[in-house]
Amino acid sequence: MSELLTAVSIMFIITGPLLLVANRYDLPTVPFFILAGVIAGFAMEGFGLDEQLTLEIAQYGIALLVFSFGVGIDFTAVRSVLGDSEIAALGQIFVVGSLGVGISIVLGVAPTEAIYLGIAAALSSTIVGRALLQTEIDLRLIRGRLASTIQFVQDLLAIVFVLILGTGTLEVGPVAAAIGYGLALIALAYLVNRYLFDLIGRLAGESDELMILGVVSLLAAFIGAAEYAGISIVVGAFAAGLAVRHDPIEYLGLFNGLESIRDFFVAIFFVTIGALITFPFLETGQAESIEKVVLAGALVVLTVVVKPALTTAILLAKGYERRTATLTALSVDQVSEFALIIAIQALLIGAISQTVFDAIILAAAITMITSSLSQRYDEQLYRWVVARGLLPRAHGKIDAWSDVPVDLSDHVVIVGYGRQGKRLVETCEDLDQPYVVIENDPARRETVREECNALVVGDAMEQYTWEKANVEQARLVFSTIESDSVSRRILSYDFRADCIVRAREQQTALELLEAGALYVALPELLAGQQLVEHVEDLLEGDLTAEQLRAARQQDLQLQADSMQPHLQ
Repeated sequence: MSELLTAVSIMFIITGPLLLVANRYDLPTVPFFILAGVIAGFAMEGFGLDEQLTLEIAQYGIALLVFSFGVGIDFTAVRSVLGDSEIAALGQIFVVGSLGVGISIVLGVAPTEAIYLGIAAALSSTIVGRALLQTEIDLRLIRGRLASTIQFVQDLLAIVFVLILGTGTLEVGPVAAAIGYGLALIALAYLVNRYLFDLIGRLAGESDELMILGVVSLLAAFIGAAEYAGISIVVGAFAAGLAVRHDPIEYLGLFNGLESIRDFFVAIFFVTIGALITFPFLETGQAESIEKVVLAGALVVLTVVVKPALTTAILLAKGYERRTATLTALSVDQVSEFALIIAIQALLIGAISQTVFDAIILAAAITMITSSLSQRYDEQLYRWVVARGLLPRAHGKIDAWSDVPVDLSDHVVIVGYGRQGKRLVETCEDLDQPYVVIENDPARRETVREECNALVVGDAMEQYTWEKANVEQARLVFSTIESDSVSRRILSYDFRADCIVRAREQQTALELLEAGALYVALPELLAGQQLVEHVEDLLEGDLTAEQLRAARQQDLQLQADSMQPHLQ
């Protein structure tokens, strides 16, 4: 136990100053986590701590992160793009995995070990994807839905791989038993989620601490059950996440606490990856180093180049526009944490050599660094590819999902159908003003279709979406999206219509006004002005306390209703 605490302490003592540097200069944090891990690895060697301890930390860290992924699964969002995501996920696994196995065999790797290299190339990381995609998921963009659903499908298959390969044999009996235990845990998770979780909530009352304690107890019980059954603790952690998956609004304190725990173990995970790196030519001989570099290089090329290109091609073929397809593909360009768990288990049972394991770890570290950079500069990468004519146009999904009258003119274009978008639609209908709603979330598609006269389901960053909305004949464009990039993009178009956009900061609002915006909504400023107006009305007797309370309740309920379809 003391060695474990020493190792974790070393990791965070080294990580702290590096993160301060990253934060000070607004740099991606993942490379700094991995650099901290590299330094911590040498430091732990100095303290006499062996690699087995680091492997143990990695296994439990990944298990807890998989638990947080299970908690955050949004099945409604998954269903909205599941068919297309299934094809992309299975296409990745089959094509990239096969290439990984084939190339490994050509490079002289034994077929049994080549399977593990193929898995490492095929699977994408939920941890990196969710950490880097959180903004897109919060904004409910199509690419956020697609990427998270691709990772969800892959993770389900990865759990099957973990169960099968964790047995150390391909005999039918042990494999069937492992899969049976895994399915039993997931079935138990469903029953707990349906019948027990709310009971725990009622017993905990208003105490978030008791709820967190109850959830941690469930996690420990599922991990213990997995260990007792002889299967990977990652499967137990995933089942535990499904067991406590619930509406974040109803249990806000609990999920905020779990998010903090997740962030802690995200740091542990990345630092551990760095600590497990064995540097070629520095810590190993020349022949072994060359083999390791070649294998890791092949994995990196398959993961960073082939996998995104394949994903983009599949999504384009399914009719998604090129920006959505490309940015989704740039979200799955890393080695999966499940591949690392599989590799760790394989190393411990002697199924793969140390060289193959080191190659997988090295490729994982490199692709997680490159993935953090590709996410940071994804828009620039997309524009670079488009400028060279490497991407064909595809508008099948926009055409299929959208419904705009051919003769629509002198209308208002409303971007986003959240709380503010709904109010704008109601106002337009009250004034008998034609309008069209642009919405980028497929999970809202049916809601918008039922409640609005005209809609375009597409990306406001793409020209074709505006052509579909017949913006050339519009009189006003109103963006309800609190995204500076979206606001700037709208103003970059040469619209005849006046544009009202939103900004997060006062300086940005001034810049958008200078760029041609008619009006820039600043949420904090508007909220302050509205509060002052309410107080004045209350003091002057134009508004009663009961009316103010009822109006606020109506506002909050409207906001909750607009979010609810994505949380079930």
